[in-house]
Amino acid sequence: MSDTVQTVALVGATGDLGHRIAAALSRKGVVVQALIRVGTSGEKQARLRATGATPVEVDFGNAAALKTALTGAACVVSSLNGLEPTILGLQGRLLDAAVAAGVPRFIPSDFSLDFTRTRPGDNRNMDLRRAFMARIDASPIHATSILNGAFADLLTGEAPIVLPKIRRILYWGDADQALDFTAKDDVAAYTADAALDAAAPRFLRIAGDVVSARDLAITMQRLTGDPYKLFRAGGIGLLSAVITIARTLTPKTDTPFPVWQGMQYMRDMSSGRGKLASLDNDRYGTRAWTRAEDVLAPFAASNPEPRR
Repeated sequence: MSDTVQTVALVGATGDLGHRIAAALSRKGVVVQALIRVGTSGEKQARLRATGATPVEVDFGNAAALKTALTGAACVVSSLNGLEPTILGLQGRLLDAAVAAGVPRFIPSDFSLDFTRTRPGDNRNMDLRRAFMARIDASPIHATSILNGAFADLLTGEAPIVLPKIRRILYWGDADQALDFTAKDDVAAYTADAALDAAAPRFLRIAGDVVSARDLAITMQRLTGDPYKLFRAGGIGLLSAVITIARTLTPKTDTPFPVWQGMQYMRDMSSGRGKLASLDNDRYGTRAWTRAEDVLAPFAASNPEPRR
């Protein structure tokens, strides 16, 4: 990595992960140009400035304006979140502008399990990443995708795995299937390092912790002092059937994560198809990764009532 101060163009900085990446880049002394939509609220811009980033309003539909905004950047980092109009449309225009501006490197918004190993058609959001991968790999820019499994932050409620009210760990398939989790702050810090690494490979795979449902049950029992039991909801085949039913009942949605999409993600994790085969955790030196137990400890403390 170069000691020269570099400029990184960040898109999606008003989102949760993007905001964390902006802060992580700024802490490394990078000039962070946070490209935002024209008319973005003053409150959001102030939050970005507080990270050390510079908000830059740009018309994302104007190719010339977008090229100008990216000129001089050493890397473009995308943390965009959305469906086809965003991941393929907006991010595609961003890629075209980066190539036109001569930006040498691009980190797409691929923060996920290993979508390169999943089956086409099984997971809508992974299919979008796969489609963008084909597009960026056909371009002259040097791309690096960061794959991190699931966000460990989701273990505290958004992902229906740890069920404190009934002292259960819900799982599908095999209770000993290894699952990859990485905290958002760790993903952001690693992304900042990767953005400055001119020799970064096409894929970087990281996991703050690798645990099974059985491991989570043991952890929660240790943290709470109450017995935690495993609750097998069913096999992978049953999960697939539930996904089909859920998607049939809600066939059209403009949200990135409807219930059935979360189930698709869970299927890719529980089946092992999205498992990260090898990890690049130490590429930028040893760091203190956030473990599942670190995330669950305050969660366990806030749910002290034992099962009746």
